[in-house]
Amino acid sequence: MGGIVGYIGDKQAQPILLDCLVRLEYRGSDSCGIAVLDNSIDLYKDAVRVRELAKVSPQLSGVVGIGHTRLATHGEPSQANAHPHLDCSGNIAVIHNGVINNSQRLKQQLTAEGHHFVS
Repeated sequence: MGGIVGYIGDKQAQPILLDCLVRLEYRGSDSCGIAVLDNSIDLYKDAVRVRELAKVSPQLSGVVGIGHTRLATHGEPSQANAHPHLDCSGNIAVIHNGVINNSQRLKQQLTAEGHHFVS
């Protein structure tokens, strides 16, 4: 389980995302993170509660972003397992909710194609 939020607008995304994540934290409080798009994707995530993330995260500039709170049902609470995740090129940030049942097979296939995994 987890909470997912996205924002596109004309205001800075980071404070809006963090405020929304505080409201979604009942869906999971093992870790959280945000990704904000300006010219590139800036990401900050950790195995902390949202209010702690808000205190320690750098200022991320941009008016588009996504955020996530995580309840660790598979995999330990850690920075690597916190969402959002970036693709190996750093150009795509993703958040998902649930378990990918064939993850090991997909990971082997993608690794063979040259992709790098962190989580």
